[in-house]
Amino acid sequence: MGKSRRTVPEELLLLALDPTTGTTAQPQTLDLGLAGAQLVELSLAGRIVPEGDRIAVVLARPTGDPTLDHALELLRRRGSPVRAAHWIGGPRLGLRQTYLAHLERCGMVTAVPGQVCGVLPTTRYQASDDCTNAAIKQRLDAAIRTGVPPDPRTAALAALAHSVGLGKHLYPGNEGRSSRSRLRDLIRYDPLGGMVAHAVMDVQNGLPTQQNRSSQGSGTGAGRSGGARVAGRPTGGRIAAPRVAVR
Repeated sequence: MGKSRRTVPEELLLLALDPTTGTTAQPQTLDLGLAGAQLVELSLAGRIVPEGDRIAVVLARPTGDPTLDHALELLRRRGSPVRAAHWIGGPRLGLRQTYLAHLERCGMVTAVPGQVCGVLPTTRYQASDDCTNAAIKQRLDAAIRTGVPPDPRTAALAALAHSVGLGKHLYPGNEGRSSRSRLRDLIRYDPLGGMVAHAVMDVQNGLPTQQNRSSQGSGTGAGRSGGARVAGRPTGGRIAAPRVAVR
């Protein structure tokens, strides 16, 4: 039902959805990843283009996707290119719930009401089509297993999944360590997805956006992270957050 091809934000959310608990992994960072995924999808649709570390609207025509079109309109209203980190770190939290409601309307997930401790109301979400979820995961698995450069959509999805810390959810335990490392390495196959993913990590790490230009020269930034790794270095303490130049 619905579209035959899912958007990058939809795929990222479906990857994060735990089929056992009906909750999403990395809820604290997933909103940031979804905001970045919107930029990737709008670029793939020809609506925006990167200008260094900024995003510029080149075609304001609606895509037909209400969530993407809302983001496109907000970008258009800026009137000038906006830094990706400014956009991702802006006041658009709540995207996780927005996209869960969107996927429910599309028939891709089913909301299951329940209670916590028999008192507090809660809602779990079950995927309606396990084949779609499996196909998304298989694309990442194939890129990791074969080493063949993935298509831009898959590379961007991998970069975003890594940036919000989904590696341990997708490839848990010691046996998944090499897969998590290769997931991180897929970031190099899509310059835009890489730039957006690094912007997501910058926001997580508390890197002041006004320091972005100076950090390009030093290649360092300080802060906290949800456990993703950048260029082989753990982000549990102070990190080096590399920048990806897009030309």
